[in-house]
Amino acid sequence: MSDYLKTQIEDAKNGDRAALEAVVRDVQDNVHRLAMRMLVNPDDALEATQEILITVVTKLSTFEGKSAFKTWVYRVAVNYLLNAKKVRDRDPGLSFEVFREDLHAGLVTDPAPSGEEDLLLSELRISCTMAMLLCLDLKHRVAYVLGDVLEFDHTEAADILSISKANFRQRLSRARNEVVAFTSAHCGLATNNAKCSCPRRLPAAVNLGRVQKERLVYAQIGEPTYEDVLNQARSVEKSLRTLILQRSMPALTCPNDLGARLAEIVNGESWQSSSDRT
Repeated sequence: MSDYLKTQIEDAKNGDRAALEAVVRDVQDNVHRLAMRMLVNPDDALEATQEILITVVTKLSTFEGKSAFKTWVYRVAVNYLLNAKKVRDRDPGLSFEVFREDLHAGLVTDPAPSGEEDLLLSELRISCTMAMLLCLDLKHRVAYVLGDVLEFDHTEAADILSISKANFRQRLSRARNEVVAFTSAHCGLATNNAKCSCPRRLPAAVNLGRVQKERLVYAQIGEPTYEDVLNQARSVEKSLRTLILQRSMPALTCPNDLGARLAEIVNGESWQSSSDRT
């Protein structure tokens, strides 16, 4: 941890509002990225991000510097995402079997290519890749996200989860095996002969309102296109294709600057207790 961040944390503990805002801004994108990969729904992820950051700032006085500040923040975030009643109640409880049936419904035989569909194909690719992880239970989902998506060192990931390194590796291995098996069997980006592919699935996704040209949630101009990701995936060994797909995401930065907002909350101007919100 840099001397600058140490100073900012100490100043924030002592009531310096500007320092508090700076500390929140330093970690909000990391927290939001984790929330998005765990929850997928942007509104739920933004709400969870704010709840987590409120906990971070209200518990900042308990941070003693025994671990990296980032590790401590992720520990707070994971504890919320695994245990908050709001998160558990909203979890869709998907299974890979249900997800597979949904993917195979309404596939077109001969999709008509269109240059206007590039962003829609990217939107579908990203949303499907992210939603796939909802088929994992929360504990295995967070292990997969920390280990394979965010690429945490196993020792640090185990520390974040407050479990042994061996236990973390076991959870990660189990989650990875399920995600790789499903992707390899059913995703056209990973396997040539897979039944589902984004071009074949897109018409049904549009009809169901899951992909909307007027409201793109994930796809961004300038990011790798569907064809770019397809070519990248096909250029590596089959065992690595799932990782390519899970990591081929936009930055997923926090859409709001929460520093000033949370400084208001902890100063009592808009305070509402955690128990009231959850």
